[in-house]
Amino acid sequence: MKPYYTQMDAAKMGIITPEMEIVARKEYIDPEELRALVAKGEVAIPCNVVHKAISPEGIGTKMRTKINVNLGISGDAKNYDIEMQKVDLAHKFGAEAIMDLSNYGKTNTFRKKLIEKSPAMIGTVPMYDAIGYLEKDLLEITAQDFLRVVRAHAEEGVDFMTIHAGINRRAVESFRREGRKMNIVSRGGSLLFAWMMMTGNENPFYEFYDDVLDILHEYDVTISLGDALRPGCIDDATDAGQIAELIELGNLTLRAWEKNVQVMVEGPGHMAMNEIAANMTLQKRLCHNAPFYVLGPLVSDIFPGYDHITSAIGGAIAAANGADFLCYVTPAEHLRLPDVNDVKEGIIASKIAAHAADIAKGVPHARDKDNEMAEARHALDWERMFEIAVDREKAQAYYESTPPAERHTCSMCGKMCAVRTTNLILAGEKVEFCSEL
Repeated sequence: MKPYYTQMDAAKMGIITPEMEIVARKEYIDPEELRALVAKGEVAIPCNVVHKAISPEGIGTKMRTKINVNLGISGDAKNYDIEMQKVDLAHKFGAEAIMDLSNYGKTNTFRKKLIEKSPAMIGTVPMYDAIGYLEKDLLEITAQDFLRVVRAHAEEGVDFMTIHAGINRRAVESFRREGRKMNIVSRGGSLLFAWMMMTGNENPFYEFYDDVLDILHEYDVTISLGDALRPGCIDDATDAGQIAELIELGNLTLRAWEKNVQVMVEGPGHMAMNEIAANMTLQKRLCHNAPFYVLGPLVSDIFPGYDHITSAIGGAIAAANGADFLCYVTPAEHLRLPDVNDVKEGIIASKIAAHAADIAKGVPHARDKDNEMAEARHALDWERMFEIAVDREKAQAYYESTPPAERHTCSMCGKMCAVRTTNLILAGEKVEFCSEL
């Protein structure tokens, strides 16, 4: 029997786990250096002991930027076959995490299938599932009921859970005193706020935080401290409510580490570009350099249908300045449940942001594929370019949609291709066009 429950237990005991070995190989880092980062809480390896299909990943300091794909059914769109197609897309394009945000009916059948087959980390927000799981209205749910849902998700094999423990009475007071254009836009946060206001009680996840941590420790579930008061429009960014909750999250991070529960901290949200870098620094400082998980940030509010782009811009800036984990945003954000095509667009946009940030941060080997692409383009080796491309099918379809007369060029420049021209001159050959017309 293992002498530890969690990765942090092991790290603090000086033990390099098999999961750490795998992550160290993926990240080109010495296993002992990784162990030290896990012990300090600067790297999390979300890996529930029940999730046997997982390929462990590290999130945090000196790690590649990871991305998460949200999926799940709602009352208006409840086709689990379509959701499983989205899962397959997430696997195909290398998403490291999938969050099942289903909020309708009994969701555990789908979630168990997801955990059984997925090598990606699986996350949930137990608050979303509480009403369907418990079959109670919000006002009838007790604090212990909420803990029952947390335990159920842990037992099923969920690797990380978003728990909105920071929206306590102090944070709510700051939010209500200042006011906002968009108020609370977090679904879980709004439900907890409503429950607190209707019952007059403290946030149950804050009041019984130690009980939550005990459940998570038993299964090595990483707590992702949710930002219930994240800004829902750029005008609400970096306000008193967001910062008040962030201060609470910093304290909750330390309390989790004391119990050897791994932590991620969630961040904004909607935010103008000029505020992002400062927010990353503030978040890391107040939360003791715990891994930072951001939604976006979306850098503008007026592009519905294109929010995968507004998010990718913010995500690239955020990750280049310290964010470790990006939650994808699809073109359907603010409009509908995303379909399969929306999910693909969201994944690719988020992968672009993460990869661009890794290049900027000098992550080991981040440029390797880019350099291979440059070599293939220099050689005008189209087959090799398609092999390297993240989305081979789209790249090849674009190229072949307007076939060039000259096989080694594309239809943009044809025989006037700059690469072809330079290659010919450097090879000592003539460049002639008129004779070829």
